[in-house]
Amino acid sequence: MRTLDDLLSEGVRGRRVLVRADLNVPLDGERITDDGRVRASLPTIRALAEAGARVVVTAHLGRPKGEPKPEFSLAPVARRLGELLGAEVAFAADVVGPSAKSTVDGLADGGVALLENVRFDARETSKDDAERGALADELAALVAGDGGPGAFVSDGFGVVHRKQASVYDVAQRLPHYAGGLVLAEVDVLRRLTEDPARPYVVVLGGAKVSDKLGVIANLLTKVDRLVIGGGMAYTFLKAQGHEVGSSLLQEDQLDTVRGFLNTAKERGVELVLPVDVLATTTFAADAEYQVVPADAIPADRMGLDIGPESQKLFASKVADARTVFWNGPMGVFEFEAFAGGTRAVAQALVDGDAFSVVGGGDSAAAVRQLGLPEDGFSHISTGGGASLEFLEGKELPGVAVLED
Repeated sequence: MRTLDDLLSEGVRGRRVLVRADLNVPLDGERITDDGRVRASLPTIRALAEAGARVVVTAHLGRPKGEPKPEFSLAPVARRLGELLGAEVAFAADVVGPSAKSTVDGLADGGVALLENVRFDARETSKDDAERGALADELAALVAGDGGPGAFVSDGFGVVHRKQASVYDVAQRLPHYAGGLVLAEVDVLRRLTEDPARPYVVVLGGAKVSDKLGVIANLLTKVDRLVIGGGMAYTFLKAQGHEVGSSLLQEDQLDTVRGFLNTAKERGVELVLPVDVLATTTFAADAEYQVVPADAIPADRMGLDIGPESQKLFASKVADARTVFWNGPMGVFEFEAFAGGTRAVAQALVDGDAFSVVGGGDSAAAVRQLGLPEDGFSHISTGGGASLEFLEGKELPGVAVLED
C-alpha cells in the first residue's frame, strides 16, 4: 500500500491531488457542533498544501439522497477548514460541474479547494458500477494535468467501508495513496484483532443490538470480557427473562441475544450487564427519574442511563484491562441528567493504563461533549461504522482497493 509519504517523496508541487476526507460533522443550522472530523483531516491536507500541491478535497455530509439540499451543504465546513488551516479554502458550489471545474482551475500551488457534498450526486452511492464509474471519471478528470498526473489520497476512514465512487472507484482511476488518518486507523484496529494485550475488554452501547450483531458474534471469539450498556442492554436483560418496562427493546433480536449469552458462557467470556438503571416515565432532558434494579424496571418506566452501582461496576471491569475498545454511549448522554454512565466509562478509560480505543461516532462525540481530554485515550477513531465492520472481520472496500 503506497502512502502519503510516498506521494510527497515523488514531489507534488503544482500537481493536483484529490483527497477523500471524512467531513461528516454534526450541524445546528450552519454551526458545526463538533469539528473533530475536520481537525482529524488537517494533517494530510496541510502536508500536501505545504508541499505545493493543489489540493482538491471531496467529502459528504449527511444523507441528502442524491440531490442538492441546502441543509447538507459543505459550505460551513469549508469555512471551518479555512480557519483551522489559516488560509482561505475555495468552495465549489457543485460536485463536478462548472463551479468545481473553475474552482479547481483557479487553484495556485499550495491552494486548497473543497467540492460540494459528493452525495448531492446520486451516482456516488449507486449500486451500479457503471454509474459510480462515470462519477469517478469526472472526479479524476478534475485533477488531470497541471504539474503532472493527478493523484488520489484516501484519508476518510469513516467511509472506507463503503463501495462508493469517491472512495473506491476513483482509486482505480488514479495513482492512489493511503493518507495518514487511514493508515493510523488500520494500524490501531489490527492491533485490536491480531494480538491484543490481555485482559481484552470491549464495551458496547448505543441504541440497537441489531446494529452490532456481527461484531458481537465475532468479538465473542476474541475478548475476555464484554460489557453491554445503552439501549441495547435492555434486549439482553429481557432475553434473561427480566422486566424492562417501556425501555428500548428489540423483540425480534431476543433469540439472537439468547444465543450470545449461551456462547459467552460456553467460551468463558464474562458478559457484564447493568445492575441498576435510571428509569423515567418520559423521554426528556428534565424527566424525573428513579434508580431501580435493572432486573425489575417498572412497567411504566424506561431506562435512560445505567445507574450508580452499574457505573461503579462498569468502571471496575475496565480498570484491570490492558486493551479496551469502546463503542456506543451508556445512556442518553445528550441529556446531562443521563450522561453519568457514559462519563463513568470514559473516565475509567482515562484513568486506566490500557491501550484504549474509542470507536468513533457517538462515543467520540461524547468524549468531546463531556469535556474529557482526548489525549487521555490511546486512539479516538473517526469512523464508527468502519471500525465495527473491521472488528466484525469484514473486508473494507476502500482499504482493499489501496492494496496493490
